[in-house]
This record gives sequence, structure tokens and C-alpha cells, in this order.
Amino acid sequence: MTDLSKYRNIGIFAHVDAGKTTTTERILKLTGKIHKLGETHEGESTTDFMEQEAERGITIQSAAITTFWKDHRMNVIDTPGHVDFTVEVYRSLKVLDGGIGVFCGSGGVEPQSETNWRYADESGVSRIIFVNKLDRLGADFYKVVDQIENVLAAKPLVMTLPIGREDDFVGVVDVLSKKAYVWDDTGLPENFKIEDVPADMVDDVDMYHDQLVETAVEQDDDLMMAYMEGEVPSTEEIKRCIRKGTLELAFFPTYCGSAFKNKGIQLILDAVVDYLPAPTEVIPQDLTDELGEPTGEVATVSVDEPFRALAFKIMDDRFGALTFIRIYSGKLKKGDTILNSFTGKTERVGRMCEMEADERKELESAQAGDIIAIVGMKNVQTGHTLCDPKHECTLEAMVFPEPVISIAVEPKDKAGAEKMGIAIGKMVAEDPTFLVHTDEDSGQTILRGMGELHLDIKVDILKRTYGVDLIVGEPQVAYRETITKEIEDSYTHKKQSGGSGQFGKIDYRIKPGEPNSGFTFTSTVVGGNVPKEFFPAVEKGFSSMMEQGVLAGFPVLDVEVELFDGGFHAVDSSAVAFEIAAKGAFRQSIPKAGAQLLEPVMKVDVFTPEDHVGDVIGDLNRRRGMISGQEAAGSGVRIKADVPLSEMFGYIGHLRTMTSGRGQFSMEFSHYSACPTNVAETVIADVKARNAAK
Repeated sequence: MTDLSKYRNIGIFAHVDAGKTTTTERILKLTGKIHKLGETHEGESTTDFMEQEAERGITIQSAAITTFWKDHRMNVIDTPGHVDFTVEVYRSLKVLDGGIGVFCGSGGVEPQSETNWRYADESGVSRIIFVNKLDRLGADFYKVVDQIENVLAAKPLVMTLPIGREDDFVGVVDVLSKKAYVWDDTGLPENFKIEDVPADMVDDVDMYHDQLVETAVEQDDDLMMAYMEGEVPSTEEIKRCIRKGTLELAFFPTYCGSAFKNKGIQLILDAVVDYLPAPTEVIPQDLTDELGEPTGEVATVSVDEPFRALAFKIMDDRFGALTFIRIYSGKLKKGDTILNSFTGKTERVGRMCEMEADERKELESAQAGDIIAIVGMKNVQTGHTLCDPKHECTLEAMVFPEPVISIAVEPKDKAGAEKMGIAIGKMVAEDPTFLVHTDEDSGQTILRGMGELHLDIKVDILKRTYGVDLIVGEPQVAYRETITKEIEDSYTHKKQSGGSGQFGKIDYRIKPGEPNSGFTFTSTVVGGNVPKEFFPAVEKGFSSMMEQGVLAGFPVLDVEVELFDGGFHAVDSSAVAFEIAAKGAFRQSIPKAGAQLLEPVMKVDVFTPEDHVGDVIGDLNRRRGMISGQEAAGSGVRIKADVPLSEMFGYIGHLRTMTSGRGQFSMEFSHYSACPTNVAETVIADVKARNAAK
């Protein structure tokens, strides 16, 4: 039985290009997991195994690897840095116990670092900080430490200081032990010497050592009292206090180095073992009911509890579908039957494996604290809880942001249509922020995602991985139509064609309905002028016409129809005759009732640094947005607004330009609202032109 106190489930996260993947490579080399280093810029790193990742030098999918350091087992997840793939960071943080936040020594706290830090705060993940790339031009460790304090409102606890700057960076001083670690010019991580602190750094090291001890002993009242009376705490006591403060998010141990030059990584691995939590030291996951409400119970991390696990990632690779799971409690063996509490269906566990990026090691069993992949699970999606069938439970579900941008695609030939359908089905299962629907108005397949790069990668995967050639077009906004005034009207359907004819006369009122009421039909006919058996036919006739309005053929919303009189013929009247009468009545009366075009309005939530608030609000106003509020949020301001969807295409690009890449936004559908006349005229003209072209 494995000792859970020797487990570390950690994630590495940062802004694009701060060096996460390079840091992961160095960790794998030092722990003996790989023997040849692969470089990101050469497209050869272990964890960036997708073609698109190797080409672009960025991480797209989070990759999981298991390795060992000082008899501790580490499950390491390398996450993407690009804003369009933040869902990968979010779902990784959801199942991790600790993290390493990597910051670039010259770039400092960059926009995506802020977002990831916010996610980690929300998930309550303990972190250590690694200021990387100190060999770079313009790198300044002390400046980055200041930014962490001011921009992230976090408390860094400086554990190492750099020896030398930029090209002269040769190593680090361990503040706690007051020893210098100096690497030679071979570039090999193991080639270092432990020396005395350089003479010109002694005062600085003493100052930071005192700060470190003072901050640490605040975690223990007895130790603090003794320290104030002049007693010097032992290294072990200080480490215990640092661990306690790190687990409680009171501060974040901060290290420095250069992953690319192999300097300083050993100290980070030691810090993971010394200061980041074991699975049993993290606040347990809440159990919820079907509606997501907490039940008051928690998933205690223990091998002796019933089996509970969370599926946090689905991946389709050359061997089939992989479901990544984090086991919170209990044990799992090959051949066990487990329950998916979301679908209510059981599944048998066939093959289980430990992942090493895209390589795998077969497993016979796994236990609480493990992160593993199961091969061939059916109907399991990201966020589903897997549990013991005798002890059904639901772990706190993941909530994903709504996609904010969409494009229309169609295959170049008929053979591609079926391939595209199968491929998109697999891709939607893998990525909860990638949604697909068919636009009923245009018949196009609409792909929705988190940003232009996100959709660009998806189209690229469809073309390369699945061999589907696509025509990528512009998306269409889903407009709607309605009426603005009440009218009273009459319509008679009369047809004689030898033998029995058709006859149906209806007198009716049409008026605007309540918002979101759709179509409502009532009948107040008295005296039998329209027999009751024909009422459903009249209702069916009107409701069937709601699918296509008279202005531009968009569906019609919120209309009330009241049938109050009419006439019938004993022989020629029938349900069909009254249904046809209702259809004719709709075409005749809707234009008279003040038909109007409606546009979808989105609830937009923009996050921007304070110095760009004016620009963002001005831009939203230009997009016909109505600002509904703004509030301070950590390192910036959140602006809430209602903005027409048609004005939001391409917005992410504009926002990033306005805010130097630091702005972010999310949006979801709010309501339909009347289109201004000039916009309505343009839309109607465009639809007519398209229809004429067909």
C-alpha cells in the first residue's frame, strides 16, 4: 500500500512563453524520467506531443506525467498558457493539490499569469513560485517579486536569490541554509557546487533570511514568542512553519533560476516535497446532489473509503479514447464495475494506465491520490463523477465558460460530411468549451470556441488529424421576428373543385405576447360558429407558421392569437380547411401587426486592468452596448454590459489590442431586443440578396 503522504499532485502553469514546458522537461530529466532533453523551440519537448504544439511552440493540451524525486511520487501536469485554452488550466487545477506558478524573469506578471493565479485562488490550490529565464536580457528577479505583490496581491516568500544577472547568471543562494549553488558552463543540471555566499551578497542574504524566519514563525505562536525573546528556531521548525503557511495560502515560497540553462531546478523539486501538500492535506472535495447543491458530506482522501473519482479530461489518441481521472478515495482494480453518477450507468474498467505524455504504462490497480487514464470508457464526459455502485455520490461539478466566438464550416465534398460528423463528435467530447450546432436557418455547421486561435486549432485538427477539408465561412447571427401592435382580422378559405369543397372562416385577434412566451392560442367562440373539433387545426395552422416570419424568414417570437368567431359549412368544412385558413390568416395579418426584427443581446463580462477601463467602456458604447455596472476585481476591473451579438464578432482581438493583451471577457445569451431600424433594414436586405443568389 502506497503512503499517501509521499504523493504530490502538481500542475505547472504560467503565461505563454514563460517556460512551463521547458521547466517540465528539466524536472523529468532530473528525476530520471527522460535522458535526452527536448526543446520547445525545436518542437521536441516530451509533453508537447501534438503536431500543432510542436509547430507553434505552445502547449494546447495539458499533459500528465508521473515521476519520482527523493522517494516521493509526483504526478505533474504541464498546462497551456494561451488564453484560448484556459479551460485546460482550470480543469487541471480542479484536480491538483499544489502548483508551480512560473513567471518570466523579464516579462514578469503577464496577463495569463493573472488569470491562472485567479483560477488557482478560486480552487484554493497551494503554490510555489518559480521566476524563470534569469539568464535573459532585462531579467530582474526583484522587479518580478514586486509585481507578484502589487499585481497579484499575493505574498511571495523569497527562498532563493540569484547570483549574477542576465549573461552572468551562474546560480542561486538558498536563503534558508545560506549556501550558494553554482553551476559550471557545461549546462548539465547535476554539475553544480555548493559554496559560501558571495561576499557582495552577504548583507542581502542576511536581510532576506531574517524576513523569511520572521514570516515563517508567524505560523506558530509559541515559536514566535521564543523568537522574539532571542531564541533561534531550528531549520526543521522553520520548514514546518513554511509548509503550514504554504498550505494555508498565507504566502508563496518563491524561487529563481533558468530552466533552459538547467540552473535552480533541484531546489524547486525539494520545495515540492517540503512545502506542497499531499492529497490528504488538502480540503476535501464537497459532495453534491444532482442539482449541484452541497450535501454537507465531503470526499475524504483515503484508501479505506468507497471509490470516488472525477473525470477531468477526455483525450482521443491513436490507441482509442482515454478518460483521465483523479481518484479521491478508495481503490480501483482492472475488471471493476464503476458507476457514472451523471448518467446512472455502470461501466467495466478494462485497461488502466499511467500516462507519460503520450506514452503509457499499463496498471493493474490504482488508489486514492492517483491520476490515471482509463481506456475505452463510454458516455463519460469532463466533470462526471465515477464511483462505487453501492455508494452513489456526485463530486462538485466543473463549470466551464461559455464559448465566445463562432465560425461556420462545411466540408468541401459529400465524402467529408460523414468524416466531419464523427471527428467533431470526438472533439466535442474532449473539450467542453468547444460546442457545435447546426444553424436551422442556413443549414451550416457552426463551431463555437473560446477565441480565434482555439477555433483555428480545431479547424487545423479536422484537416490534419481527421483529413476533412473544410470551407470556413462567416457565422450568421440568429435574428428573430415579432409583432408590435394588436389587430382584429378575418380570413375565409374557400375552394370548390367538384364534389365536396373546402370551407373555413375564422375571425381572430393577434397581439404581442409577453416576452419569452412564444406562441399562445385561445378560443372564445360561442354559439358553435366554429365547432370545437376544429380548434386544434386552427392552432396548428398558426403555430406552424411561427417558424418563418414575413420580414426575412426568421422564426417569430411572442405572439398571442385569440379565435373569437367564424363560420363553417356542414359538408365542406374539415380540419384541413381550417388549418389552411389559419396559415393564410397569419400571412395576411402579421405584416399589418407591425412586424419587427429582433436581435440576440449578450450579457458581456469584461475583465480589464484599471488603466484601460475608459477605452473598454468607450468601445462597448460604440458597439451599441448598455453598461450595467462595474466592480473592482483583484488586479483590475470587471465591466458588465448588454451588447448585441452582431457587434461582438472579432471582439477578443480588439480587446487584447486595447489592453495590451491583458483583457479578457466572457459572454452568454441574455435576451432578444428590437433591432434599430437601420440595422434591421441592412439585415433584411442581406437575407433577400442571399435568397436571390440561391
